[in-house]
Amino acid sequence: MLSVNHLDVRYGDKYLFKDISVQVHTGNRIGLVGVNGAGKSTLLKTMAGITATDDGVVNRSRHFTVGYLPQESSALLSQKTLYEEAESAFAPLLALQREADQLHEELKTCDPASDEFREMLERQGDIQHRLDGSDIYTVRARIEKVLLGLGFSQQDLTAPASSFSGGWLMRLMLAKMLLEAPSLLLLDEPTNHLDLQSLTWVEEFLRNHRGAMVIISHDRTFLDRTTEMTWELSLGRLTAYKGNYSYFVREKEERRTVEKAAYDNQQAKIRQTMRFVERFRAKSTKAKQVQSRVKQMEKLELIELEDDEQQIRFTFPPAPSSGRDVLQVEGLAKSFGNREVFGGVDLQLQRGDKAAVVGVNGAGKSTFLKILAGLIAPDRGEVRLGANVRRSYFGQHQAQELSPQLSALETMALVGEDLTVTRMRSLLGAFLFRGDEVEKKVAVLSGGEKSRLALARMIATPANLMLLDEPTNHLDMSSQEVLQEAMAQYDGTIVVVSHNRYFVDSFVNRVIEVKDGRITLYEGNVSEYLVKQAELGEEREASIAAAARGEMATVDGDPSSNRRERKKQEALLRQERSRRAGPWLQKVKEAEAQVEKLEAEKDELEAQMADPDLYRDEKAWVATSRAYEECKRRLERWYERWETAQGKVEEIDRDLCE
Repeated sequence: MLSVNHLDVRYGDKYLFKDISVQVHTGNRIGLVGVNGAGKSTLLKTMAGITATDDGVVNRSRHFTVGYLPQESSALLSQKTLYEEAESAFAPLLALQREADQLHEELKTCDPASDEFREMLERQGDIQHRLDGSDIYTVRARIEKVLLGLGFSQQDLTAPASSFSGGWLMRLMLAKMLLEAPSLLLLDEPTNHLDLQSLTWVEEFLRNHRGAMVIISHDRTFLDRTTEMTWELSLGRLTAYKGNYSYFVREKEERRTVEKAAYDNQQAKIRQTMRFVERFRAKSTKAKQVQSRVKQMEKLELIELEDDEQQIRFTFPPAPSSGRDVLQVEGLAKSFGNREVFGGVDLQLQRGDKAAVVGVNGAGKSTFLKILAGLIAPDRGEVRLGANVRRSYFGQHQAQELSPQLSALETMALVGEDLTVTRMRSLLGAFLFRGDEVEKKVAVLSGGEKSRLALARMIATPANLMLLDEPTNHLDMSSQEVLQEAMAQYDGTIVVVSHNRYFVDSFVNRVIEVKDGRITLYEGNVSEYLVKQAELGEEREASIAAAARGEMATVDGDPSSNRRERKKQEALLRQERSRRAGPWLQKVKEAEAQVEKLEAEKDELEAQMADPDLYRDEKAWVATSRAYEECKRRLERWYERWETAQGKVEEIDRDLCE
């Protein structure tokens, strides 16, 4: 367990944190939300021990380990390969294995009658016991599972870790943390550098993770599927909600409604009391009543409504009219060196189409978008724009390309349109640059402010074809929702690259998949696309299995011969599977029984630990805590054994299907 007690942080007259007290218990799955600048990352660093606090503010139970993933990575100077760097997550375990090997060699030359031999033998037994319980023999399989799941290829495993870019290094850091499996994961925007495929893998991994976690993310779907509690940081205070992000949104609105009603009722009573006091203050016959009501007013605890944080408020200007056919792509191809990114691309978009571009990192999504924007020339093929089509482009690194010497207002003035100062100030005000803030230099703006300025600059010029590459980077969820609504109401055509499923799902009607050198157009939103991909995957697996069972085979002769041959093939397949997978299936069954038993024992111990009376008896609390930790360790071992056995069964099934 980790607790934060009465945390206060103030800058001048402004509180970043005002008397915050929270606890994280084993198994808690918490989403940390709030607008940009609310202090989410600072709170995570405080919990991780990176940001110093007074003694006693942050307390951690013994054996409660914490892993922290920051938003950005620093350069990696290590000369290790990717696999070796990931393997360092098991450094203590591997050190024990090396010590065990060394003891084994030393025992060969040591006198069996000596005390030294006895001590080494005892040490070897202790180490072997710990290694047996750790499933060290599955380390390689676990490392490869996590690295491949995060999008690395088999060839990447032997490449120097230092050769990877910042986004891939963040994946490596995440991989090491998932492999270390600390008691508490503190994840600051873990999905920032993930493509859709890797994001769904991480999502599923965390859903099955048994440790506690606190996650900062601007991906609403990700939070909904991985968390069961929500902490909101707002105006220096932290409020806890017992549900995921969607629950938090509903509950917060309900709380605001109740608080507003209570506030209005109290204000009405105050006005009524003040009228009575003013009316009868001078009458001696009412003096006692007046004094009584004045005292009631003095004792009254005033209800304060929480001020809403500022939000972006804007709509896109009407799209200039264009022809029905907005974009025609024919025979498009692009290569970098000897590597073809994609080729033979044909697609068409019409007025009002809104398409999401999806694919793994490096597939060519941004390259494709830049070709559509006219920023990169294709090697072959062409992009034809329809009548009166005007493009606007927002690049993934557009915010970093702003001139640091210019102010926000000067940046808008460079757009080239006939924008008046009033119009520019109005547009900047919609993106939270108000008053003197329009004179702030780009150099001093935060990442979120730069993204907002880049978006404001893009929409300053009316367009009917918007091309956007990750527009939600650095935007908090409330700002994302406003942008999302504006895009849904926009009457032009949109092509957007985004890994944020919730953001794009509400307004896109087509999906452009960039995969394996091909670009394919699908109808529907991203969620519907993912369902289709899952169904296609199941169909492929079913076809492979059917072929292995002989159902796709044909035999000359009458239909009965076909049936007999098929049954014979099926029987042989069952016999072979029973011979090879039988022992592993038995281990799966044994592990499942132990897991079920230990999970029931763990639930019972957790119920005991939830009883406040337990903590009044120190001996009982210590005994229960030890039993709980031992139960968790045993459960973890049986989980690993089940995973190993199940993996072997699946491997055998795959071999039989080939």
